[in-house]
Amino acid sequence: MWKLLRDRRLEGLKFRRQAPLGPYVLDFVCLRHRSVIEAGGPFHEPERDAVRDAWLMAKGFWILRCPNTDIQLKDWQIIARILEVVGTPPPQS
Repeated sequence: MWKLLRDRRLEGLKFRRQAPLGPYVLDFVCLRHRSVIEAGGPFHEPERDAVRDAWLMAKGFWILRCPNTDIQLKDWQIIARILEVVGTPPPQS
């Protein structure tokens, strides 16, 4: 995923990797567009993710969760979804 996002490669969007925000460390975040991308891996727990997502949404962030298999095999679909999300206003807190 980082290969797709680093150095403003995706439409000039500035993403940070492993960025701290509040009590959390986000896989990837674009602060300008208030967009968070979480790569699915072995360390995600649905209950904790729900609490984290609620906290982020209350702060006005979009969250896009991407399974690792999609990142490896369907990266074009993830890119399309990211561009769709950043073109949409963030949820109101």
